[in-house]
Amino acid sequence: MTMDNLLTYPTELLLLLFMTITFLQSAMDKILDWKGNLSWLKSHFSQTPFKNMVPLLLGTVMVTEIVTGVFCTIGFYMLIVQADGSMAFAGAILACLALLMLLLGQRVAKDYDGARTIAIYFIPAIFLVYLLH
Repeated sequence: MTMDNLLTYPTELLLLLFMTITFLQSAMDKILDWKGNLSWLKSHFSQTPFKNMVPLLLGTVMVTEIVTGVFCTIGFYMLIVQADGSMAFAGAILACLALLMLLLGQRVAKDYDGARTIAIYFIPAIFLVYLLH
């Protein structure tokens, strides 16, 4: 069954790998360089309503990214082994929610180039939701 599922769901599996890499690497960066990220973000949001919530928001995004990456990883496995896309679908939804959180932050900070970058990541994430729905 595993080989059949690889051939049945190639797009979904590749997109799940993309999401896994994207979100687990981003979370690891936040974990390994918490102080650097926090310092940069405090400056980035210094003139916004988020200025006093940066550590909480950074932690929230980091946890969301970890959970997203884990769900996408488990979803990848379940899709290959059992042809069960439920965990992959949950991971795809979480990916979209994480990206929407990041988009909101970039828009509030008036970082329109950053927001555009987030939108680029949103396209494959929402496509994955569509494929798994």
